[in-house]
Amino acid sequence: MRYLSLLLLGPWLIVLAWAYWATGKTFRVNWQRKAYDMVIVVVALVAALASALLAYDDIAIQSAGNFGRESGGIWKQVMPALYGYGAFAAVMVVGIAVRIFLRRRKQNVIAPNKV
Repeated sequence: MRYLSLLLLGPWLIVLAWAYWATGKTFRVNWQRKAYDMVIVVVALVAALASALLAYDDIAIQSAGNFGRESGGIWKQVMPALYGYGAFAAVMVVGIAVRIFLRRRKQNVIAPNKV
């Protein structure tokens, strides 16, 4: 049960990782760009795994009341998925922002604006 949320979240994370990898490939891509993209995808997947496992350990299941267990048991699987997706998305957003910043900086160095 510990890894159920990751199994449910995994295919979507793979689709998002592929989308990140596939975007921006119309430009000239060198080995440094490929290495950067690979590092970002691996870091995002590791961050998603780590935060999901931490969230699973952090969520407490409610005890059974007079009428049985309350509906709070589902959160033991929902919160790790949310934490994992949040960590994955945060790393991807930072990776995209840095990639855009580096591309703009490189374009300014190659062809500076004439004033």
